[in-house]
Amino acid sequence: MFDEQWTIQAVREWGDWQLEPYLHDETERMAQIDYLLTGMMDWNYAQLANNRNTVLEDEKRLRFMVAVRAIKGGQPVQYALGHAAFYGREFNVDRRVLIPRQETEELVEWILKDYAGKEAKNVLDIGTGSGAIAVTLKAERPAWHVLGSDISADALVVAKENAQLYAPDVQLVTSDLFTDVTGTFDIIVANPPYISRDEQLVMDESVVAFEPDIALYADDDGLALYKKIATGLLNYLNPGGAAYFEIGYQQGKSLVDLFSALPHVQVTLHQDLSGHDRMIKVLREM
Repeated sequence: MFDEQWTIQAVREWGDWQLEPYLHDETERMAQIDYLLTGMMDWNYAQLANNRNTVLEDEKRLRFMVAVRAIKGGQPVQYALGHAAFYGREFNVDRRVLIPRQETEELVEWILKDYAGKEAKNVLDIGTGSGAIAVTLKAERPAWHVLGSDISADALVVAKENAQLYAPDVQLVTSDLFTDVTGTFDIIVANPPYISRDEQLVMDESVVAFEPDIALYADDDGLALYKKIATGLLNYLNPGGAAYFEIGYQQGKSLVDLFSALPHVQVTLHQDLSGHDRMIKVLREM
């Protein structure tokens, strides 16, 4: 059925055959297979299309087969590959950290647009996880001083790997929100756990089964950590500085009300590309 030399096309066909009983949608199957291959080969999709007859070396063929079997077991394709694309870079990811999403790229883009100049800024990324936000901000704005914090020491191991790849000067600290953070900041950003446990029934099964609970769920209808952050925010945010938060699409009004109760701030609610409430900016007045 397959080429003895295992060309790119042959392993695509093998992957399709393996995944068909588990992923019935052919488009989805081939999307995951091609995501694996482009990631493994460090190619774009045009290069993949133009190299279908290229023979895959044994090490990469075996790696591809192991990844396909992991996907058969329900594992997200990014974990099976070992990295995920974020803002033009490939970040190491595994079950110790959340897989970075497009909505978080939009949060980063908002910050970068607001601060397009070259002047230095002090930045804190709360709950850095894989380091995707902190590392991206530092890589895009080399003059900034960026600190990433996380309650999970395991997550910080992954964040350190990613910092070494793209922005070695990013500092990392184990901290429960602000507990072990010192200093004040011009920019604070957080993508905290904001999912209520009640939402598990409508979530993707692979997310529930494989992504870390500590990075997904929060009490009080998902609002608990925002409330804790709000109580200490102005102790760490400089006058004229801004805090940016990714939020659940149903949390916009509640969080606008929460942060608007702080003195001398302006709160802006922002939608993602799908038109859902997804981000909040809290600007502290001078």
